[in-house]
Amino acid sequence: MISLRAVAPSRVTMVLAALAVAAFAASLIVGPDGIGFPSGYDAARLVFVEIRLPRAVLGFLVGGALGLSGAVLQGYLRNPLAEPGLLGISGGAALGAVISIHTGLAGRLALSLPIAGLAGAAIATVAIAALAGAQGSTTTLILAGVAVSSIAGALTSLALNLSANPFAATEMLFWMMGSLTDRSLVHVWLAAPLILIGLAMLLTTGRDLDALSLGEDAARNLGVDLSGLRFKVIAGSALAVGASTAVTGAIGFIGLIVPHVLRPFVAESPGRLLVPSMFGGAAMVLTADIALRLILPQGDLRLGVLSALIGAPFFLWLVLQKRREMRP
Repeated sequence: MISLRAVAPSRVTMVLAALAVAAFAASLIVGPDGIGFPSGYDAARLVFVEIRLPRAVLGFLVGGALGLSGAVLQGYLRNPLAEPGLLGISGGAALGAVISIHTGLAGRLALSLPIAGLAGAAIATVAIAALAGAQGSTTTLILAGVAVSSIAGALTSLALNLSANPFAATEMLFWMMGSLTDRSLVHVWLAAPLILIGLAMLLTTGRDLDALSLGEDAARNLGVDLSGLRFKVIAGSALAVGASTAVTGAIGFIGLIVPHVLRPFVAESPGRLLVPSMFGGAAMVLTADIALRLILPQGDLRLGVLSALIGAPFFLWLVLQKRREMRP
């Protein structure tokens, strides 16, 4: 029986939810020229509906998907360095989108780029599941993800290398950097259902992840269906992260940083980390996107580049922390 304490929203969850909602509201009213909207009803409506609303909704969903999937993967793999890109799903989505640009399909049909990204994520997921096997260990799953990610990265580099059109190559590079700019409500309608289904699947894994932290044998004795948990982790991550990458490009480190920062606030519990990580990821992506609009309104710096600039020092901090812990 689940206690009321276990299901009651914690203080950290409420704070992060409030931050995510505040960041969402700020994303709707902050533009490259500051706070507010252009004069005139038609212009203001156009900016709100066609530019800022899709950007804010995608920022909230994509950030939540990356944060939650990172927390789930770290709990399932029992590896604090696990993050959504580890399984190769992001690489598959990136490869699909790059192929769409390389073949010129993206220029003829705008929606072909996110659709190709979704197809790439789906193929990568099937490949990972086939390589890992139905009864494979978590180590096998990690190795399968690394293998698929490496193949997808190599093929993406090949497409860039063979691109005869410099404009197409530039478009590939910009897309791979990750961004929320130039996204419309069509992208929202395409990605949102898949992201929401993925989030729903991942949110149901909390109790099983808590049991799994005691070991696979203990989890099995507590009634955890390890095969079912494995399916929900892979399928949920594929839907949430694959759909996110398909419409925004690669935005790294969110799924690594957010769970790490929040884990001490939830007593190191994998299950209690899920909802805070979802709201924390949403708040982080939206805040970073707002900062880009205010600091560099011309859009020269991409969201994925900013997340990498934040994530690299975080890795250095992790190394220093581990070194301190290992000292006698």
